[in-house]
Amino acid sequence: MAAVPGSWARAGGTRVPDRGPMTAPAASAARFSALWDRCVAAPPSPAAAAVYGELTRLLDGPDRRFHNSSHIADCLARFDEVAPLLHDRDAVEMAIWFHDAIYVPGDPTNERRSAELFLLRSEGARPLFRRRVCALIMTTKRAVAARGNDRKFIDDIDLAGFGASWEEFMRHGDLLRDEFAAQNDGEYYGGLAAFIAMLRARPHFFGTDYYRARHEPAARRNLDRLYALLVEDGYAPR
Repeated sequence: MAAVPGSWARAGGTRVPDRGPMTAPAASAARFSALWDRCVAAPPSPAAAAVYGELTRLLDGPDRRFHNSSHIADCLARFDEVAPLLHDRDAVEMAIWFHDAIYVPGDPTNERRSAELFLLRSEGARPLFRRRVCALIMTTKRAVAARGNDRKFIDDIDLAGFGASWEEFMRHGDLLRDEFAAQNDGEYYGGLAAFIAMLRARPHFFGTDYYRARHEPAARRNLDRLYALLVEDGYAPR
């Protein structure tokens, strides 16, 4: 996911209680091993267990509050829902596992460095597969609008939380705010206001018909409600 300079939570507002660590059955070692063994020869690449261990150590570091294995598990569960609609299921699933492997709040190189980590570990995969996975990881940076079926789907999968209930949406915001603890409220919520304004300006929030039909209205309501709170608190223009 692109490094978002902000949280959904309102400055000075009521904090939604953190539910604590979430179980992540969709992000199991067995699932990753099956994918890795299908797509990557080891040797020359490391064995699946070693790569899975590295990913979980990165994702579940002490500074990770949102961009962790629970987020990956959520993305994988959403991937399972749409897998029949994808052109290269294995590439999309691999990109989900790696897309937040490297994450420093606010660092614009997170996605590139995550793709580089995949390249370093995937020497035993076909070149075309490696290129596809890297392109899918870079899609989550959102430097340009996603084009192509699978890129649109991974973007929508990553952003699907915007279409959650308001309470869940705000809980995610609290977790993101914790990740950006080094920023003061002015920096944080000012950046958030700009990001939300950009999202609201999209002709469609989601890129695929599947997500538009199921989650577009809720995502729009959440964005509008959050932006109104940022205006009220003086972080966004009316």
